Amino acid sequence: MIAVVFILLAIVLWVLSQRTQQAAGLPTGDVVYTDAGGWGRLRRPLVSRRLQLTGKPDYLVRDGATIIPVEVKTGRAPAGRPYDSHVYQLAAYCALVTEAYGRRPTHGLIKYNDQTVAVDYTPELEADLLKVLEAMRADETAEHVERSHQSAARCRGCGLREECDERIIG
Repeated sequence: MIAVVFILLAIVLWVLSQRTQQAAGLPTGDVVYTDAGGWGRLRRPLVSRRLQLTGKPDYLVRDGATIIPVEVKTGRAPAGRPYDSHVYQLAAYCALVTEAYGRRPTHGLIKYNDQTVAVDYTPELEADLLKVLEAMRADETAEHVERSHQSAARCRGCGLREECDERIIG
């Protein structure tokens, strides 16, 4: 009788975990990494010395032999396609997964409040990511870099706002 109760309890817990995973917008599979609050202790970042890149994806989900990075964004999905910044962030996680796990992800997921968007991790996207990283490194040593946006919300959220002489808001 006790064995039956434990089996039923295990089934109930498994069903609840599947529902929680679906509610979080995660694909089926085992969550092997999380940086999302409320799931316990945060994991170490993924590191690529070759790319000089560090990152903490919100989730990594193992689906068979594939590890899928999942980035969770607040708010609704942009019309048409994800923002380039979201795509490049996800591509960076794909590159980090490739190095950390020795297997290239086929794609990653961006989870918005109203939909989940799959982004293929193609050789073209990887090449574009490398160009973006190169440009960012060049900007780090440049004497002057002009801001590239007109968004007050983006300016408000910038970590360099206090030092910036081109800030939109005070």
